[in-house]
Amino acid sequence: MNASAAVAPDPLIRVRGLSKSFGANRALDRVDLQIYPAEVVALLGANGAGKSTLVKILAGSQSHDAGELLVDGQLQRFNSPLAAREVGIVAVHQHVNDAIAPGLSVAENLLLDELCQPGAGFWLGRKRVLQRASVIAAGLELDLPLEQPIEHLGQAERQLVVLARAFALQPRLLILDEPTAALSDTEAQRLFALVDTLRERGVAIVYISHRLSDLQRLADRAVVLRDGRLAGEFAADQLTEAVYAMLGEAPDTRPFEPRAAGREVLSLRAAKVTANSAEFDLNLHEGQVVALTGLLGAGKSEIAEVLFGLRRPAAGTLHVEGVAGLFNSPEHAVKAGVFYAAEDRASHSLIPGFSLRKTLTLPFLQRFTRYGFINTRLEAQAVEDAVTALGVKTAGIELPMETLSGGNQQKVVLGRWLLGNGRVLMLDEPFQGVDVRARREIGHLLRNSCEGRATLVICTDVDEALEIADRILVVRDFAVVADYARAGLNRATLVAQLVGSDVPPPTPCSSPLNRTATPGSSARG
Repeated sequence: MNASAAVAPDPLIRVRGLSKSFGANRALDRVDLQIYPAEVVALLGANGAGKSTLVKILAGSQSHDAGELLVDGQLQRFNSPLAAREVGIVAVHQHVNDAIAPGLSVAENLLLDELCQPGAGFWLGRKRVLQRASVIAAGLELDLPLEQPIEHLGQAERQLVVLARAFALQPRLLILDEPTAALSDTEAQRLFALVDTLRERGVAIVYISHRLSDLQRLADRAVVLRDGRLAGEFAADQLTEAVYAMLGEAPDTRPFEPRAAGREVLSLRAAKVTANSAEFDLNLHEGQVVALTGLLGAGKSEIAEVLFGLRRPAAGTLHVEGVAGLFNSPEHAVKAGVFYAAEDRASHSLIPGFSLRKTLTLPFLQRFTRYGFINTRLEAQAVEDAVTALGVKTAGIELPMETLSGGNQQKVVLGRWLLGNGRVLMLDEPFQGVDVRARREIGHLLRNSCEGRATLVICTDVDEALEIADRILVVRDFAVVADYARAGLNRATLVAQLVGSDVPPPTPCSSPLNRTATPGSSARG
C-alpha cells in the first residue's frame, strides 16, 4: 500500500437500517446513509418520500423506531433538537414560521437560541441584544430593522433571519431544507457563498431543494429517497439520473406553446404602490398565464395585495371587466371573481385541523347551502370530483390537511379557487416547497384550466417563471418595469432585467396599456 495515499475520513454521521412508521404508514424503511465532514449532500425525493422524517430524526425533532444513528461513531438517540445541537447538528426546516417567535423583535429572533438558555435574560439587556444581533446579521450581510417585530417582515426576510441564526450556532452538520424557496437569485447566491465557506471549514451539509440549479451549484453527491427507502446514491455529475431515480421516470421537459392574449379581464392604470414608487400599468387577459417576478423586497406581493383589496395604493385605477374601482376588501374582490392565494399557505390558506373537504369548499359554501343547511352529500361529491381532477393523493377527504404532502396541499389550495370559477386567479409562490413532479402537475393544472380567466403567478425563481408563463412582468422598487412575451426570452436576459443591468433584452411584449419603462432601463429613469 502506498503510504502517501490519502486516507478517507471517518463519517461524521452514520445511519444504519433507520426506520420510522406513523401508524400503518412506513415513512422510513431501513435507510443506510453516511455523511462526511466538508461535503454537501443533496437529499432528493418526491413529496412523501421520507426526506422530512429523516431530517427530523437527525435534528432531534422525532425519534426513530428501529436502526442506529451514530455521530462520530457514538450511538445517539436524540430526545430534542437541543440534544442534537449539543453534538453540533443544526437544522433549518422548510416551514420557516415554525422557527420564529411572533411578538419578539428581529434582533431577539436572531438571538433566540441564546435567549432560551436559563438565566440568559438577566445578562442580556436591550443594548446587548442589538449588538449581538448586529454581528449575527452581518454574517449573512443582512440589512434588516432589528428593533421591528419579526411579523413585520416578509416570508423571504424571515427565512434569512432563520438562516443567519443557524450559521451563528457554528454547526458541524447543517441541514438546509428548501433554504432558497423564498429567496431571489441575489439572496440565493449569497447563501451559496456561505455554504461554500462552511464546507471549506469542514462543516457537513445536507441540502434539500427541488431546484436542480441549486444542487448543480453546490452538491458533491446526491442521495435519493423514494417511498421511504434509499433509491440510490449519485455523483455530482449524475444529477439528471438522480432525478430519474427520484421520480421513477424521466421528467417531461417538453416546452409548452405560449398562448395569445384573449379579452382583457383586469387592468391597473397609472398605479403607484407607495408615494415614492414609480407609476406603472398592468393588464391581464383571458387564457394567459402571466408571471410576476422580481428580487426579494421588489414589491411583487404588494402589487397582488393592491389587486385583491388588501392594500390601498398611493395612486391608480383598477378595472375588472371594464368596471373601474379599487376593492375595499378581499370580500369585495372575491365577489367580483378575483381570487388570491398568498405566499405562506400554512399561515394564510390552511386552518389547523381542517379536513381536506372543509379546506377545499370553505370560500364557496353557499354553493352547497340550502335554507341555511349544508348539503354534505353535494359538497362531498364536488370535493371527490376535484380531488380526482387535481390528482391529489389522499386516503380520504375527511383527513386533516396536515396528513397531505406539501405538493398535495398546494393542489388543494389551487383547487379551492378553481372551484369558484373566478375571472382572475392570483397565486403567490405556488411552487414553493413542492417537488419536481408536483410542480409539473400544478403547472399543467394552471395552464389546462386557464381558458375563460386571467392567471397571475408570482414567483421569485426565474426558472419557474420561464416554465409556466405566456408573459413575464418584472418588478423593481414596487413597480412593473418590463413586460416580456415568453417566446424568445432567455434566462440571462430576464436576470439582467431583475437586477437593473443594461444587457440588451429582446423586444418587449406589446400592450395597449404598457406604460412601463423599456426593458433594460429603470422605471424611475
